[in-house]
Amino acid sequence: MYLLLYQCIPLRGLGAGLDAGLCAFTVLFLGERPGRIKGEIMMRNAQNDKPMCVVVLFGGMSSEHEVSRVSAGTFVRNLDRTKYEVLTVGITKEGRWLYTEANAAQMADGSWEELPGNMPCVISPDRADHGMILFAPTGQVEKLNVDVVIPVLHGLWGEDGTVQGLLELAGIPYVGCGVLASAACMDKAVANALFEHSGIPHTLWLSCTRWEVEQDLDGVCAAVEAKLGWPVFVKPANAGSSVGISKVSSQEQLREAIRLALENDSKLVFEAAVDGQEVECAVIGSDPAVSTRPGEILAGAEFYTYDDKYKNGVSETVIPARLPEEKLDEVKTYAAMAYTALGCEGLARCDFFVEKGTGRVLINEINTLPGFTSISMYPKLMEHEGLPVPALLDRLIDLALERSERRHG
Repeated sequence: MYLLLYQCIPLRGLGAGLDAGLCAFTVLFLGERPGRIKGEIMMRNAQNDKPMCVVVLFGGMSSEHEVSRVSAGTFVRNLDRTKYEVLTVGITKEGRWLYTEANAAQMADGSWEELPGNMPCVISPDRADHGMILFAPTGQVEKLNVDVVIPVLHGLWGEDGTVQGLLELAGIPYVGCGVLASAACMDKAVANALFEHSGIPHTLWLSCTRWEVEQDLDGVCAAVEAKLGWPVFVKPANAGSSVGISKVSSQEQLREAIRLALENDSKLVFEAAVDGQEVECAVIGSDPAVSTRPGEILAGAEFYTYDDKYKNGVSETVIPARLPEEKLDEVKTYAAMAYTALGCEGLARCDFFVEKGTGRVLINEINTLPGFTSISMYPKLMEHEGLPVPALLDRLIDLALERSERRHG
């Protein structure tokens, strides 16, 4: 039998979607937990100087698990402790949710999973809980009221609308795009179709499913060559950070690339290669969306690979991109258009090609939770615009609270 260790009864009142009244907690803690007081009555008033409770989710089950651990460290290091009480929850590759008091270094190197104080936990979908439930080894339960969640999760089962759906059910404000935009941007075939419908230029593309490949691989390969020519990029429809992507220039290479991409997803996207500059814009907010001018990626490989982005640091960034003034503004405009067309909110990074020779601006993709590592473009672009990481995180949290107020009151 579980024992409820404390309860909170919020008094809804004034303020931008926050609990304006007092919440009284009677606490009996399960063990030693640094930074918390045992056996006391704790009082939280959303309008006084008490820190807001922010939960940072990291890790996850996707192929971008390691990147998420590093990105989350940026949030942990830069959230202002005078404003926020920061709690961290790691999700293992196997899908276990663990409350942890790991520091940024332990999160980044993966040693956080072995810390003795880790505790299984869940985000409760019950709106009466409005927070997180911790499970002690003894079978006891602790409920924690949560003000905001920051899902620093890249790729499937985190950036694709799944976690966002859980937080919508729970009624907990969260940073980043909502369910539909997260899912649409994750699926490259869906996103490409929406770009086309919205008049946002994109390179030629096709998509197919595993079933179609198994039924007629020759037909799929022939269609790709006939419509797109060579070279072609072969991508899993639902994977991020260039995972499982290949650039091919022959039928033999195409077949191998299809095999590789199908290891990461059951749906594939084929896109005609573009000879152009790779540029990226950071977009924030909604109604209206505000975009930075683009920065440029100088890839260390033939295309901007996963290792380039997050491991070897060979690629370079140039801010602003090496483009004429009018072209910088054109890319910036398309970034805001694409972000709005797919219903993005909070933040996203919009990636483009500027084709050599023609100067055409072609959207590549939108990342709804872009990397926040030391070499990631999104925070670099925002800092270049005068918004350093601590202030950026404050703004993202404000946006999460504003959206929750609009939706849930």
